[in-house]
Amino acid sequence: MTQHLDNELVKLRQQLFEMWSLVISQVETSREALVNYDKDAAAEIAFKERMVDTYELKIDRDCENFIALNTPVATDLRFALAALKINTDLERIGDFARGIAKFVKKCPSESLNPELIKVCQIDDLLKNAAEMLSDAKKALENENSRMAVSIFSHDDFIDEVYKKSTGIIANYIKKHPEELEEALNMHSIIRRIERMGDHCENIAEQIVFYIEAKVLKHSGKSKVK
Repeated sequence: MTQHLDNELVKLRQQLFEMWSLVISQVETSREALVNYDKDAAAEIAFKERMVDTYELKIDRDCENFIALNTPVATDLRFALAALKINTDLERIGDFARGIAKFVKKCPSESLNPELIKVCQIDDLLKNAAEMLSDAKKALENENSRMAVSIFSHDDFIDEVYKKSTGIIANYIKKHPEELEEALNMHSIIRRIERMGDHCENIAEQIVFYIEAKVLKHSGKSKVK
């Protein structure tokens, strides 16, 4: 029974990390698509989104079966419960990346004004989101709760830019009224990136739950002792 349980856990971890790597790629590709106005990259995101959805359904089903058929306890149960929630967060991050790709594909302009990309700090925002996601994956791979907790501070930059984005975009529209639609869409994109950061924080919370059996939700992101 123990060997069977271990084998099932290995399969779950492998599937989760495969999906994770795919979602990281989606976020990185969304940055390439937006910053370089690359419609081929945007099309790649849309194609791979179906793979992300397939992973989500399979991981959900396998986690539920693992719990129902093996009645795991302690660490094994916490991993399965954490994997269920991380799976959902990863799928949502993939959805936000696809939303960025849709904007690039449907953008009425021939290209995006580099000044708009720069003032909105899109390049830095998406780099930061991808780094948070990669760091979270490393934290789980290494079962390092401190690394997971450090992700919370990385989200501060994204939150700060999001808070200032309305004023920044309003000023940009005053200078470039002909780019009204693109500028408003850019605000929506910043919101998507901000939500990516939130989901990365959710993932970090689940990693701490799995490793330390501590619930950080609604706790003000308490430090792990």
